[in-house]
Amino acid sequence: MPAMKLIQRTFEKEFGGKKDKAYDYKAALRERLIGYRNEAESVVRVDRPTNLPRARTLGYKAKEGFVIVRVRIRKGSGAHVRPNAGRRPKRMGVKRLTRHQSIQAIAEARAAKKYPNCEVLNSYYVGEDGQKKYFEVILVDVSHPVIIADKNLEWITFPVHKGRANRGLTAKGKKSRGHHKKGTGTEKTRPSKRAAQKKKNK
Repeated sequence: MPAMKLIQRTFEKEFGGKKDKAYDYKAALRERLIGYRNEAESVVRVDRPTNLPRARTLGYKAKEGFVIVRVRIRKGSGAHVRPNAGRRPKRMGVKRLTRHQSIQAIAEARAAKKYPNCEVLNSYYVGEDGQKKYFEVILVDVSHPVIIADKNLEWITFPVHKGRANRGLTAKGKKSRGHHKKGTGTEKTRPSKRAAQKKKNK
């Protein structure tokens, strides 16, 4: 069996909390998450991808110009302040309010902010505990000569792709905007939900 397939199966066992006679995958994942949570910063650069097969699937290459960043982000729907002014009871609460953007897309934006000279190529999940979620973000240095010379990656250096993470152009960003599917029911998502609302109000 190929090495990448074996690594992928190992991560599947860890995320599933499997226990074998030879190895406790659940305990290994727990130790790794404790290390992630004890890190001083929420955005940390790592030497190499934790889940190499997943990173390679999303476009990572072991060459100059690629940066891997692990992002720690709080779970849940975010902080909501209870209104001071009068409301009917239905509108007074702060529960059951969701983010308009996925947590993974927010993690990508934070990584892009920390490394302004890079663009987000993609990201993937590496674990979660009771309070935090952890993602690894693949960043590409758009000014690096190796990236510019790569025929398969030069597209990300074009000005039209500047600020991909903040503009919702990554895979998770598009999903948050409703662009992951086409056809009936998605008429109001293109070019954006805001544009559709403005067109409606004219």
